[in-house]
Amino acid sequence: MLNEIDNINQNVGNTGSRNPRINKMMSLEWLGQTVASGAWIVSVFVYGLASTGDYLQLVAASSWMLSNIATIISIK
Repeated sequence: MLNEIDNINQNVGNTGSRNPRINKMMSLEWLGQTVASGAWIVSVFVYGLASTGDYLQLVAASSWMLSNIATIISIK
């Protein structure tokens, strides 16, 4: 299964005419992590910020999202 995902990502990445940043943003792993971190951020606000743990979850989810964004920005 992982080999199939790698093959799909290589096919998406071999478009040639696309910007490397767009190639990365179209990869399954980047999209999956970004959607997951975004959903986590939204869920914190949906359920409310009632305790220290809620704020820690918001920090963790936001850090994960920033990490995904930094990956794209750092591509030369």
